[in-house]
Amino acid sequence: MLKKVFGSAVFGVEATTVTVEVNVDKGVGYHLVGLPDNAIKESNFRIAAALQNNGYKIPGKKIIINMSPADLRKEGSAYDLTLAIGILASTDQIKAEGLEEYLIMGELSLDGTLQPIKGALPIAVKAREEGYKGFILPAENAKEAAIVDNLEVYGIDNIKQVIDFFDKGTAIEQTIIDTRKEFEQNLDFPEFDFADVKGQEGIKRCMEIAAAGGHNIILIGPPGAGKTMLAKRLPSILPPMTLHEALETTKIHSVVGRVKDTGLMAQRPFRNPHHTISNVALVGGGSYPQPGEISMSHNGVLFLDELPEFKREVLEVMRQPLEDREVTISRAKFTVTYPSSFMLVASMNPSPSGYFNDPDAPVTSSPAEMQRYLSKVSGPLLDRIDIHIEVTPVPFDKLSDDRKGESSVDIRKRVTKARQIQTKRFEDSDKVHYNAQMNVKQIRKHCVLDENSKQLLKTAMERLNLSARAYDRILKVSRTIADLEGIAEVNGSHISEAIQYRSLDREGWLGRFTKIFPPHVF
Repeated sequence: MLKKVFGSAVFGVEATTVTVEVNVDKGVGYHLVGLPDNAIKESNFRIAAALQNNGYKIPGKKIIINMSPADLRKEGSAYDLTLAIGILASTDQIKAEGLEEYLIMGELSLDGTLQPIKGALPIAVKAREEGYKGFILPAENAKEAAIVDNLEVYGIDNIKQVIDFFDKGTAIEQTIIDTRKEFEQNLDFPEFDFADVKGQEGIKRCMEIAAAGGHNIILIGPPGAGKTMLAKRLPSILPPMTLHEALETTKIHSVVGRVKDTGLMAQRPFRNPHHTISNVALVGGGSYPQPGEISMSHNGVLFLDELPEFKREVLEVMRQPLEDREVTISRAKFTVTYPSSFMLVASMNPSPSGYFNDPDAPVTSSPAEMQRYLSKVSGPLLDRIDIHIEVTPVPFDKLSDDRKGESSVDIRKRVTKARQIQTKRFEDSDKVHYNAQMNVKQIRKHCVLDENSKQLLKTAMERLNLSARAYDRILKVSRTIADLEGIAEVNGSHISEAIQYRSLDREGWLGRFTKIFPPHVF
């Protein structure tokens, strides 16, 4: 007897429905076809034990299972429940009325309990698109899948519940959540607050500009100056995610199994990978591609601490995703694209010793060592970072001051107001939502300069030997500064401030050492 049960496979951040056809015939044998991986091939042992421990069995007949489309690679243990229900239905051990109306996924333990799966949210989205009545999955993933409306979601703990649901009509409690209410309840502020930061008012201003325009930023300074402390507080001043952004972010985290009981993600992600990370772990990939850290940071912040310590090839693979806001991973048989619209926040010491031009420093580095250290970060990558700022140590009188600084709540209000201006500005564009995403055409349209501003920028370009990309970065940052002030046109003061945020282009950093100590000296 032939029965069909429906599951799903996830590729990228999208799901594809998989039809599991189970045919029972005379003879003996268990044949599983349709490009299953080893985890699926081993499922017959888990299924046999789970059924036996719940009063059922795999009959001693010839069972042929086809996973369609047969040319699509299936992977993981999430098909255990799909296969088990198909076997029971095709051997008439349970009734199967209405089976075709449900999409069924879950990994089985030997006692029949369900283990969580990956990609529940994109699977639920696909189930609704294709008109399925309901989605049966492990209880740990139910809240995540219930984000999708117009789809009945049933979270189960044991296979016996599914068997009784189809065989005896025993009701399973439906998981229902109010997505908007759930989202708004979780819009609280993170534990880190800018009010805890003593001094560093200039750096806070930079962080506010970066947050308002979605600009990438690099902090350069000695150990203990507060670089990491400032970076960790950046998400607290970013505008709240929209419901669309929250769904998009949750979908990516669902694919790698990072959501489970949390449901909809309301906080912007903050990812802080160690400098030993590989390029595949950073951008995504593998035999069966998975999202990397840059995609996990989508709509949030990616913080790279001690930037020169990262392998050069790891940093270089970020150049294209920083520009395109997405990363494409190609394999012989398929191509996967992951979104990667994130804010890059990097920090670095000015030298191997951690200090720059400081006679009181406990350790000093020679100019040659400093040049070698700074050159680990390529020019093209630095050009893609809009704001370079030097962080200096906080003096004792400010550290010991009992007064608190401006809170993240107050800064966030100004940032949100600036973002609203940008949202209105780019309301006709699908891909551009804030200043950092502007293309050349939009920069020319929205960053019109008067003659004095043009002359100021020309002088800076010539003296600092800035690239064309750096020119565009200055204009974008100046546009954001104007938005924070609520001014329609960019003027000279905005340009002047934006130029100050190109520290690594100025004399005294890379430029100074290259001129005093040319590369052949080293």
